[in-house]
Amino acid sequence: MGHPRRVVITGMGVVTSLGESLETYWSALCSGMSGIGPLTLFDTTEFKVKFGGQVRNWDPASRFGVKEARHLDRFAQFALAAAISAVEDSGIDLASMPPENCGVMIGSGIGGLSEFESQHTVMMEKGPSRISPFTIPKLIVNAGSAQVSIKWGLQGPCSAVATACASAANAIGDALKLIQAGWADVMITGGSEAAITHMGLGGFASMRALSTRNDDPTHASRPFDRDRDGFVLSEGAGILIIEAEEIALRRGARIYAELIGYGMSADGSHITAPDEQGRGAARAMRRCLDDARVSPEEVDYINAHGTSTPLGDLAETIAMKSVFGPHASSLKISSTKSQLGHLLGASGGVELVASALTIHHNVLPPTMNLDHPGEGCDLDYIPNVAREAHVDTVMSNSFGFGGHNASLLIRRYRPAH
Repeated sequence: MGHPRRVVITGMGVVTSLGESLETYWSALCSGMSGIGPLTLFDTTEFKVKFGGQVRNWDPASRFGVKEARHLDRFAQFALAAAISAVEDSGIDLASMPPENCGVMIGSGIGGLSEFESQHTVMMEKGPSRISPFTIPKLIVNAGSAQVSIKWGLQGPCSAVATACASAANAIGDALKLIQAGWADVMITGGSEAAITHMGLGGFASMRALSTRNDDPTHASRPFDRDRDGFVLSEGAGILIIEAEEIALRRGARIYAELIGYGMSADGSHITAPDEQGRGAARAMRRCLDDARVSPEEVDYINAHGTSTPLGDLAETIAMKSVFGPHASSLKISSTKSQLGHLLGASGGVELVASALTIHHNVLPPTMNLDHPGEGCDLDYIPNVAREAHVDTVMSNSFGFGGHNASLLIRRYRPAH
């Protein structure tokens, strides 16, 4: 076996509750700001949970025009906006590339939930003949990928991944494999989610999955903390441009990092609860290291899944200890969900962007609200204050309902010669 093609990250774009430019997003993460607050998308009076990580002041008409905006569900709007930012950031001229060599792989856990809800209301109130003809094209989970491919006329591999909260990480890993296999030269990849709707908020609250700190939203997401009581529902998108090294070098691209490993697995045990010993998560991390041909000791930092749930954070900690052994105690780990909340199928995208910026700036974002580490959560989670550190190799973890586990590994780019 020879070495596969090298794949590099050359552009990134985000839409988050912490901002919509890389600079705003990164400075907010490093300064410990929270993007979590009272929800204003709809009246939450009757809801158990009244806060989340909402993208505020979102005006799709000014971005896409009134007509196009009307044809896109909020999750696809986020995907397209973040993709446009990522393409601009990368400096790539997609019009000059063979369209069949450029593809899209964008994950979403739920897709067009707001469209589904609004048209269900139309049907119940006015009858089935009044359902909008745009309903299906707007709510399908692949609408994000499809709209991005249509925007630039891309004709290479185009798919969408739906593995709950692992969707974006699986999408990025699958995109990596497509480039390594020679099926594509450039991929626009990541995840998008807009599930802060009546059904989304109500459904997760009914599962008792969400934090109920309505009186103190900014301190509600507290990964690895003793007093964590569930995750915070958020929305947004994180999109990356990844390309074969030779393509990036040929056009003189700025390279954030090299994408070197991908691992995936299933718990095979429960539709919502993680394996309590983190065995599935550990298997994904090990496969990721094996795929990258990297030893556990070479990893400097992990952007943890760290959702702030009692079971999940402990299982991930147990998994990290089993994979990294003695090195686990010197690993630097943090969960940016402490500031962003949980973007479900988009989380792996915004978190890989943060991971690449960690390498780019040599700063580790903190785990906010970590005041009293929970029982069994005894690693270095970078509590409450960002930390400067030279970082070469970073792992990003995403684990989803259904027992889906995905890990990605990136490294500071070094040319072969």
